Amino acid sequence: MKASCERGVCGACTTLIDGAPVASCGVFAFSLDGASVETVEGQGSADDLGPVQRAFAECGGFQCGYCTPGMVMLTTALLREHPEPDDELIRSWISSNVCRCTGYQMISDSVRRAAELAREERG
Repeated sequence: MKASCERGVCGACTTLIDGAPVASCGVFAFSLDGASVETVEGQGSADDLGPVQRAFAECGGFQCGYCTPGMVMLTTALLREHPEPDDELIRSWISSNVCRCTGYQMISDSVRRAAELAREERG
């Protein structure tokens, strides 16, 4: 994990703990005994991107890459809870993570595309 704000306010370190998005910089590893922990590394690989990763790549939902892991994990949690999010819900969810490069429009586009890809995978 890369160092980010180290205060739990930027969202770059977002992981899913028991399915919920959490700023991992504020969590002690020993407190996670028995918990399910998902990180961006578990979302796919360079040869086989997951739907959220593919959507971010297709839609340019990242530039410098600083916020991308947290945004990918936040999007994963959002789509699990709300498979067909509207624009207002997307804005509400991603507002918790800081991005200084894209102005959030390409991230919003990526979330919508990820929802489409997930829908296609579900059939």
